[in-house]
Amino acid sequence: MSQPVEILPTAPEPAGHTRGCGGPDDADPVLDVRTIPHAIRHATVFGAFDAIAPGASLVIVAPHAPLPLLAQLAERAPVDVEYLVEGPDAWHVRITRRAEA
Repeated sequence: MSQPVEILPTAPEPAGHTRGCGGPDDADPVLDVRTIPHAIRHATVFGAFDAIAPGASLVIVAPHAPLPLLAQLAERAPVDVEYLVEGPDAWHVRITRRAEA
């Protein structure tokens, strides 16, 4: 049986790291896709991405660099991508939906 999906209010901090600045990064919703069954993982991210307004961001936590997913999101809307953590066990990626031209 799979684990329940958990959407966190902020990105989990890497071990030994403390941000503490209380800046706007704290407001980005976090979707840990590692707990989502592979068959519906991309569809789940699409739903979360479609729910954010232009200019807003979503942080996903994935078990690998989500290159195919990022390409699919870029086909849906213009995006900016920022890698917050690059492995080895998890990739934390901030996806910002840009306003369409």
